[in-house]
Amino acid sequence: MDRIQQILQNAVSSKDLPFAVAVTGNAAGLTWSGAVGEAAKGHVAEVDTAFRIFSMTKAIGSCAAMILIDRGKLSMNTPVESILPDWNKLTVLDGWNGDIPVLRFPRTTATIRHLATHTSGLEYELYNKDVSKYLKVTGNPSILSGRKSALIGYPLTSDPGTRWGYGIGIDWLGQVVEAVDGRRIDHFCAEEIFQPLGMFNTHFETDDLMGQLATVYQRGEDGDFTPFELSPPAQPEIYGMGHALYSTATDYLNFLRMLLNRGQLDGNRILSETAIDQLLANQMQSKTFRSMHTVAPLITANVEMAEGTSHSFACIRTESDQQGKRRSGSQSWAGVCNTHFWADPASDIAAVIMTQSLPFMEPRFLKTYEAFEFAVYQTR
Repeated sequence: MDRIQQILQNAVSSKDLPFAVAVTGNAAGLTWSGAVGEAAKGHVAEVDTAFRIFSMTKAIGSCAAMILIDRGKLSMNTPVESILPDWNKLTVLDGWNGDIPVLRFPRTTATIRHLATHTSGLEYELYNKDVSKYLKVTGNPSILSGRKSALIGYPLTSDPGTRWGYGIGIDWLGQVVEAVDGRRIDHFCAEEIFQPLGMFNTHFETDDLMGQLATVYQRGEDGDFTPFELSPPAQPEIYGMGHALYSTATDYLNFLRMLLNRGQLDGNRILSETAIDQLLANQMQSKTFRSMHTVAPLITANVEMAEGTSHSFACIRTESDQQGKRRSGSQSWAGVCNTHFWADPASDIAAVIMTQSLPFMEPRFLKTYEAFEFAVYQTR
């Protein structure tokens, strides 16, 4: 365990990360925790430091939908339009006539499974230059605006169910949960997920976290980190379940330990074992993961995954054992400010490593992440 702490210390000392917090655990509990550096000026990083977890929100959004599937109120094959008629306003961007988008109606029907697995046809502007151009020429808002109109402001880039493309599908999925359940998504998550799992430092707003909240840093051309303002919008029209949450490493570990415990934690069950099997299974229906090529290199580097990577209903899914690291069936993903996690049911290991830095997935961060993961498996 001293080795893991030294990896974090070396990473911060060499400016590969501005600071770091990491935890590991198994089905039984927390097995290790550590923190290095200053999370904000004058505030040392601690295990209860709060982070903008951005896309780590997605697994929780998918879990919310699975709770309704588990209760028979929803199906993976339910057409999105049957719950949210606004979906019918979306069109496929089929090319350009100069700066005029060429649009057509989709040829296939989007389902709940498509939203959860990023096969709905929706892609982020960070990884698709046509979407970036479309938002600019149309004046439609980004999903990070927090405006409900952003949901219908994005074009589809492919017909639903035809290929994988990372995007705002789980923001739509959160709205599905609201429409089916009747509660706002923040209330649903608090009552059905956060409270039962003891995630008391996980919130949609920062009111209860101001003394704990870390600063976001961006690496400049000189290699140094400087503060950079990037946060989910406060008090938005809708909470996007693709990006809206703030949390801590130990809180998120509780969520991962629920997965290792097959749907329950400390006697509080939120999903049946059958639902957990569905949540964690490969739901790509023969589609394959595509590399994500950046359109905004100051925010994110390219994202490459191991060959054979797929997507479960909740996360990126590892489909083969990685030598000295996670095993087949492991679930993982991350947030754009370099908050990362994985849960490995076959090895009974869960881990979270967090900082607040840009660009996402830059090689200097990935070097630390890989060393951290090797160390976790060598010291268990």
